[in-house]
Amino acid sequence: MKRIPIFAHRGASGYTLENTMKAFEKARRLGADGIELDVQCTKDNVLVVYHDFNLFRLTGVKKNIIECTYDELSNFTLGKPLLRRFSKERIPTLKQVIDWANTYKMPLNIELKESLLNNQKPLIDMLQRMVLPEGSHFSSFHDELIRIVKMQRPDIETAFIVTKAFNWNDLITSTHFDAVHANKKYYKTKYLEACTKANKGIRFYAINGTESFLFDPHSLVIGWITDFPDRVAKIEKKHK
Repeated sequence: MKRIPIFAHRGASGYTLENTMKAFEKARRLGADGIELDVQCTKDNVLVVYHDFNLFRLTGVKKNIIECTYDELSNFTLGKPLLRRFSKERIPTLKQVIDWANTYKMPLNIELKESLLNNQKPLIDMLQRMVLPEGSHFSSFHDELIRIVKMQRPDIETAFIVTKAFNWNDLITSTHFDAVHANKKYYKTKYLEACTKANKGIRFYAINGTESFLFDPHSLVIGWITDFPDRVAKIEKKHK
């Protein structure tokens, strides 16, 4: 079986709090080949690692992320409601995570989120000066953001995250992204054939380590994205 890189979804989020330095370090120790993370933008143009547009789910604060400066965000503890008061976790900046990743040569799958759609300058500024570990790439549900990345940094791989509305026939003419990211429910012949025709690799997310296709993956698969990197690594090790 060919070796396929395993990206830890929001870090080792199956074991610890998502998108935190603790989750990223846990993923590294569990043998992940890379880290998937989400990037939003604050009111004062700081790129931070956080999934939701609204802060309430993990901070209890009823504000959108673009309403807060980074100094405000840095005072919010992260966690589920009953555990939050005891938490020491804070929202990291993208720079902090990139510095950590470069230290360990850990590839990043940087997903660009909706707060960047109406404030693209921080993204462009970051792209012009950033250095990422080999094997890193950008992904997004937002076509416009992927186009910006490819325009600013044609040397960096881009991936479009598909939804139900996506027309797979458009893959051949879509030159601004190099790969596709898709939920595992799209692991079907017709979608894999579309990737083959377009000569684009595909990474699947929501992998939990029980999927039968892990034992004999299609040649176009270039990555697994999972909350449980150790489980998937165990399968690959067993069947290599």
